[in-house]
Amino acid sequence: MTKRPAVVHLAMTTTAPTKTAPTTTAMLSTRRAFLHDGSLLLFAAGATVSTVSAGQSAELERKVRIGLLTDLHYADKPAAGTRFYRDTLTKLAETAQQFRLDQPDFVVELGDLIDAAGDIATEKQYLARINQEFTALPGEKHYVLGNHCVHTLTKSEFLDGIARSKSHYSFDSGGFHFVILDACFRSDGVPYGRDNFQWNDANIPFDQLEWLKGDLQATANRTIVLAHQRLDVQTDVGVKNAAQVRSILEQSGKVLAVFQGHSHHNALRDIAGIHYCTLEAMVEGSGVKHNGYAMMDLYANGDIRITGYRSQSGYDWRQPVSANSAPVSQP
Repeated sequence: MTKRPAVVHLAMTTTAPTKTAPTTTAMLSTRRAFLHDGSLLLFAAGATVSTVSAGQSAELERKVRIGLLTDLHYADKPAAGTRFYRDTLTKLAETAQQFRLDQPDFVVELGDLIDAAGDIATEKQYLARINQEFTALPGEKHYVLGNHCVHTLTKSEFLDGIARSKSHYSFDSGGFHFVILDACFRSDGVPYGRDNFQWNDANIPFDQLEWLKGDLQATANRTIVLAHQRLDVQTDVGVKNAAQVRSILEQSGKVLAVFQGHSHHNALRDIAGIHYCTLEAMVEGSGVKHNGYAMMDLYANGDIRITGYRSQSGYDWRQPVSANSAPVSQP
C-alpha cells in the first residue's frame, strides 16, 4: 500500500509539468496564505495545496484508487457545436496513458459512453468501438447508464454490448462500498429505449429506491454513489425525484460523495454533509487540450482526494476528526 505524504497543517506538493498535468481548485495564479479551521493554507502558482485539521493523523493509508470519466459520446460523425465525437478516441488514448501510470483498482464511466446513431446496427458499431478502448484501461471496469446510451438501443442491447446484466448494482472495494444507479426511467416508470423519452425526464423508480434503502442498510462501509443525471439540482439536468434519493442517502449516514455527469461541466455542491461532484464531459472541445478525466484516492479514514486532468477540477476533502461515521472495513 502507498502512503500519503506526511504533512502537518501545511502540505504542498509541486506537480511536474507534463502535457496532462493534474489540476485542483486550489491552484491560483498568485501567492497568498490565510487561516481556515485552524490550518494554514498556502496558495502558489503551480502548486497543489492540501490541509490537515489540527489533531488529525498526518499519515493516512490509501485503500482504493478509482479512475473516473464521463460523457464520452463517442460516434463516428462530424462535430456538432462544442461536441467533437470522433475526438473521443484520441482523448481516451491520452487517458489510458495516464491511467497506466496511476494504476487505478477500477475505472468508472459515468454515462453517455456513446452518442446517437440513425440506426441500431450503426449504434452497436459505435458501442463496440469505444468499449474496445475502454476495456483496455487498467483495472476493473464499471458502467453507468446514460440517456444517450439508449437513444437508439434498448437497455438490454446496451448491456449486452458491454457484457453486463444489470444497470444498477453495488460492490465493495478496499473496504468501501460503491453504488451504481440508473435514472434512465420516465416519470411513469417506463425504462428509456428507442428514443421513447424526453432527456429531461429522468427518474429513479420506486423499486430501485427500495433496493437502494436495503443496500445501504446492509453495508457497514462508507459509501460512494455513482450516477449519470445529477442528484443535487432540480433543473432539467437533474433527476426529478432527486430529493427522495438524497433523503435515502442522508438517512443512511454512510454516503461520503456522489459522482455524476450529464451536464458536461465541473460543478460541486455539498448537501447535508455529502459531496455532489459533477465531472467534465470528455466530448466537449476539439483535441486533447480539451480532455477531462480524474483519479480518485480513498483513504482509511474516509478522506477523498480527486486529481483532475486537463479540464477536470481537482478536490481534497478531509474528514473531521470528530466525524461519527461508519468505519472502513478491512478488505
